[in-house]
Amino acid sequence: MSDRPPTSPRQERWDRRMEVPLAVASAVYLAGYAVRVLARDQLPRAGVDLCLGAILGAWAVFVADYVVRLRLSGLRPLRFVRTHLLDTVVVLLPLLRPVRMVSLYDRVQRRRDEPRLSLYARVMVYSGLTVSLLGFAAALTVYHYEVDAPGASIRTFGDSVWWACATLATVGYGDMVPVTPVGRLVAVGLMACGLALLGAVTGSFSSWLIQAFTREDEKPGGGRGGDEGRPPGGFPGAS
Repeated sequence: MSDRPPTSPRQERWDRRMEVPLAVASAVYLAGYAVRVLARDQLPRAGVDLCLGAILGAWAVFVADYVVRLRLSGLRPLRFVRTHLLDTVVVLLPLLRPVRMVSLYDRVQRRRDEPRLSLYARVMVYSGLTVSLLGFAAALTVYHYEVDAPGASIRTFGDSVWWACATLATVGYGDMVPVTPVGRLVAVGLMACGLALLGAVTGSFSSWLIQAFTREDEKPGGGRGGDEGRPPGGFPGAS
């Protein structure tokens, strides 16, 4: 049983009202950070300041939402942090803020409070979107800190994207590795997220296959050709 307290009606209304603003803030944050990292040598000083302002403004929206939700919950700060750990981590870690855009996709996919996709399809789509956003944000962060680091093997953004893909897939070729403390910290988080999200996709796909085959077997006549000529073991060729 979870010790998370029930959400009050006021907090539910606030959460619904902030879905789109938080998703927009996530997109603004990711766009501003991407431009600041990838075009830093071409941007004039005013452009750099504009990107920095967009990043800080998006972060301010997350902080304001967090503070309002804390007030509406009626909980003590320490208990709120303990029962809303993911929200706290999203506010503190810039790498996770773009993931908020996934909630906007969820809102678009719903009609009259009913999801348009099945549970398994939603898990796979949401995991795929989350992996893509995390990978892109991690590639930007690692490239930002590694490009000028002494002895770094990640010298271009393409190198960083390749490293992020290999890390998320838990392949670990070892041809490119971060050497800075921030880069290595991002690598640890990305490996953990990759294991969890790819495991969710694999598990959901396997469950969907099992469910699909079960429905086929439960059809009148046993589905594809029925049980006629099938050995007692239930599988073709079983003895």
